[in-house]
Amino acid sequence: MSASDQLGLSFTPAARRTWTVRALVAAVRTHVEREYSDIWVEGEISNFRAHESGHLYFTLKDEDAQIRVVMFRSSARLLRFRPENGMQVVARGRVTIYEDRGELQISVEYLEPKGAGALQIAFEQLKAKLEAEGLFEAARKKPVPALPQRIGIVTSPQAAALRDILNILRRRHHGANVVIYPAQVQGEAAALEVSAGVRHFNKARSVDVIIVARGGGSAEDLAAFNHEGLARVIATSEIPVISAIGHETDVTIIDFVADLRAPTPSAAAELVIRSRQEIEEQASGLRGRLEKAMRYRLLMARQSLTELAQHRAFARITDVIHRRGQRLDELRHRLEQAQRGILEKRRRQFETLSAAVRHYDVRRVLAGVRKDLGAQQTALVSACRNLLLERRVRVERMETALQALSPLAILERGYALVFDASGKLLKDARKVKTGDEISARLAKGTVQAEVKGKTK
Repeated sequence: MSASDQLGLSFTPAARRTWTVRALVAAVRTHVEREYSDIWVEGEISNFRAHESGHLYFTLKDEDAQIRVVMFRSSARLLRFRPENGMQVVARGRVTIYEDRGELQISVEYLEPKGAGALQIAFEQLKAKLEAEGLFEAARKKPVPALPQRIGIVTSPQAAALRDILNILRRRHHGANVVIYPAQVQGEAAALEVSAGVRHFNKARSVDVIIVARGGGSAEDLAAFNHEGLARVIATSEIPVISAIGHETDVTIIDFVADLRAPTPSAAAELVIRSRQEIEEQASGLRGRLEKAMRYRLLMARQSLTELAQHRAFARITDVIHRRGQRLDELRHRLEQAQRGILEKRRRQFETLSAAVRHYDVRRVLAGVRKDLGAQQTALVSACRNLLLERRVRVERMETALQALSPLAILERGYALVFDASGKLLKDARKVKTGDEISARLAKGTVQAEVKGKTK
């Protein structure tokens, strides 16, 4: 008897539970996620990898431990900076287990650099990237027209900066045309709307210069103007762009890529167009300088001409010119005399011909010609009649001789022409046999016959 039996006690052995690996990992994951659903972790980034899907994978470590981290695209796209290896960060998320490998990891929803703010880190990273590409170089910046006739402004219609710009433009040069493209200048959609405004003016070609303006604000308020896409749109603009963002101490990425940076929106209006008084004063000064320069040049040219005119070489040239002029006058006089002589000769010839024509009786000449033609016609008719008569007599003699020689004339005297069946003329009776068909041509008509007999 066992000890339990002696004491009157009985024990039932516990049922054994066997887990599958996935079920165990899932159970632990559920427990871990429930206990650590919202935590903050500080550490150093290592093994950073940005997947083409948009998800971020890296490891957070300190001196004694490390843990894997995943940040899905929905959260990663909201980051203001790009994580890098060696960066100290603070992450917020939940602890979970990746079941396929059974590894503990953190699913991070928010990430910020430790020390410097995320916006400042993003600003420095983007600035370094665009500067390395050469987008800040002065050589690629376009000059701003001194007196543009059409000015495009991309800003919010309700912004005080817009009113300041319009007031200054109206005061300095009221003849300038202003086209406003309304766009948000704060918030997530601001960068896209400002980019659309710059593209619109470049496509329409309706302005000579573009001002991108916004009043002052915090770093978060000006974050839209640190957008990489907006910076590239401004850098590729074919129309000069002036950046007028915030106060003089505010610096944004588009200040570096724009063709000109204005400290304030009001300063942009003063930079983009000069006052009419300044232009008139400059034009007056240029006109005075031009007049002085022209008077001086004319004075020097007159003095030089006087000195040259007194030189002996010019005297010889003048003498040659005078002699050539005299020779030209003589040749012109001789040419005029020759022309007059030719015209006089032609006039006398014309008068002689006119007199001859006036005494010429055309009707009498035509009557003589008509008489000669009539005589010749009579002689020609008589000669033709005699020739025809002579030819007729000759033809009649030849016709008589031909009829005398014609075999048909012989047939008229009772003879006949006999042909065999093939149409050949028979001259020998031996050429046919009894029973052959023959034909005989008489003076009038033809008869068919059959050979009944023949004699040699």
